[in-house]
Amino acid sequence: MLYFILRRILQIIPVIIGITLILFILMYVIPEDPAQLILQKGATPEALANLRAKMGIDKPLHVQYWRYMKGLFSGDLGTSYRYGRSVNSILAEHYPYSIRLAFVAIVIEVIIGLLAGIVSAVKKYSIWDTLVTISTTIVVCVPVYWLGMMMQVTFGLKLGLLPMSGYGDGSIKYYILPAITLASVSTAYIARMMRSTMLESLSNDYIVTAYAKGLSQLKVVGKHAMKNALIPVVTLIGLDLGALMGGAILTETVFNWPGVGRTLYLAVLQRDAPVVIGGTIILVSIFVIMNLIVDIIYALLDPRIRYEKQESSI
Repeated sequence: MLYFILRRILQIIPVIIGITLILFILMYVIPEDPAQLILQKGATPEALANLRAKMGIDKPLHVQYWRYMKGLFSGDLGTSYRYGRSVNSILAEHYPYSIRLAFVAIVIEVIIGLLAGIVSAVKKYSIWDTLVTISTTIVVCVPVYWLGMMMQVTFGLKLGLLPMSGYGDGSIKYYILPAITLASVSTAYIARMMRSTMLESLSNDYIVTAYAKGLSQLKVVGKHAMKNALIPVVTLIGLDLGALMGGAILTETVFNWPGVGRTLYLAVLQRDAPVVIGGTIILVSIFVIMNLIVDIIYALLDPRIRYEKQESSI
């Protein structure tokens, strides 16, 4: 297990290098002069040339990239073209908002998604099963940004029950609409996957044996069936948490949420390459780390997976 963890951690390095190289090339070929963005219109050619030399953007692409990577491995994500601040401080300022929203959304996903999937499987072909199937199908087909705007119009504008956008004073009412919007599609996927895996688990022989021994349905479902049914669902939840913690661009933009997703969106519009590259690196790193955590949880839930990994590494 230790060898597997170390190997996965080392795999993060080439992933980050590949991502930075692709983004660096894409941002480099964009016909937008960072010096012009900083000095705005009316700057003299001399001032622009001096700023380019100071920023190092007058050098060839490979020189700029090597300089950036040296700073990256020392923990420096560069300086924003637009704000003149370090990217580290900008992301540190906005990431807490995305993380808090992500955890609220993941709680909604886990509670509603798992319960809906379990009830749908246990009450197969009942009205509850039909309701879950129809509702999850509809939610999966609805675009997130459209759902967010409809919730703003319904609960914010017409009913006046909840704030339409922004962070406000940070109270829970400001989280409700963006968190539900952010969790909607993943909740539907979790419910559908939980139903499928639970039905498969309930059809196993050991479940029949458990019922034959006189165990209650609550013990059979909760203690025996659900543990095996959770294994593929844990992957979906873990990967989704990693994606949410990296910032949800559509949801944060629709609700004017001051998270890193909206920050990256604005950085792309403003051609602020250091913020785009730095934010994406953090996003990818979080996603890879969450993937590693999911694999570890997998091994804890099912020891067979742990043994298979050990045998494959020999």
